Amino acid sequence: MTSPLPRCAPEVVLYDYWRSTASYRLRIALNLAGIAYHVVPVDLVAGDHGVTPHLARNPQGMVPVLEIDGLRLTQSMAILDYLEDMGHLALRPADPAERARMRAVVQAVACDIHPVCNLRVLSRAVQISGQEDTRAEWSRHFIRSGLEAVEQMLDETGPFAMGAKVSQADVVLIPQLYNAARWGVPTEDLPRLTRVAAACAPLPAFQAARPEAVRPAPAN
Repeated sequence: MTSPLPRCAPEVVLYDYWRSTASYRLRIALNLAGIAYHVVPVDLVAGDHGVTPHLARNPQGMVPVLEIDGLRLTQSMAILDYLEDMGHLALRPADPAERARMRAVVQAVACDIHPVCNLRVLSRAVQISGQEDTRAEWSRHFIRSGLEAVEQMLDETGPFAMGAKVSQADVVLIPQLYNAARWGVPTEDLPRLTRVAAACAPLPAFQAARPEAVRPAPAN
């Protein structure tokens, strides 16, 4: 989704929640592109995403939202493609077959695992079940089964998800692995995923995007 902004937007602005995996993807991508940006926190737990100011930016009430080039962009994967199409990034393989393989990995995470484990779905599951434990059990079930499938879709030799170069698949996988650790999902027995995590961990763009690195300081 795009909508025009007032003219002369002075800077790139990222509306972000520090623990959102979709926002985490975009922080990595902006860092890889070398694009400086200003973060405006949107506290999902406090409900900031469901009130008028944020709904005016994104009618879906989600993060991230990126203001760039006089545009207001939503949906993390659409924004990644925009950055690629504008020449800021080169994270999609040139070969059509390899690009299709990469997109399958990306969609397995972004379209299958992530949506059923986001905050609003978990909150609804708890509401229906009446059991707070549902949140963790639900997350562990869908994250683990999803990652087991993704493991088989990755390049065999690496070091990154699709081979020798960082791709969109790595940008999507690392935040999902963070979420897996958050919910206590074991991944050490998945060697390809473990390899990808180790390859990406020392890269400055990934380090600077970590939730621990961007978490807002608590108010006094």
